Amino acid sequence: MAQKSRSEKREIRHIRIRKDIHGTAERPRLSVYRSLNHIYAQVIDDDKGVTLCSASSAEKNNKINGGNIEAAKVVGQRIAERAISNGVKSVVFDRGGYRYHGRVANLANAAREKGLAF
Repeated sequence: MAQKSRSEKREIRHIRIRKDIHGTAERPRLSVYRSLNHIYAQVIDDDKGVTLCSASSAEKNNKINGGNIEAAKVVGQRIAERAISNGVKSVVFDRGGYRYHGRVANLANAAREKGLAF
């Protein structure tokens, strides 16, 4: 029996997590995707199937390297500012199958510091 790759295992974990997490209009889902070079975050209303706002380290006007903790903090601050300007005060955090550690944890903590409630 062949072994599953790291990405396949992460996708399975993400599916398992998503069974319990669902974003609504009052409390949308903050989804995180982490690649080797960048980190991405989206605030999603799952009832309507709409992305309310997004932020990433791959945006054109970035002066930061996307694959480190400082970039994750900047993305967390940006997503919180954009979500609050769209009227979102609290979210459900979807870590995307990644461990709550490193870049993912720093993004979440930066969003909390900017006023987004989890």
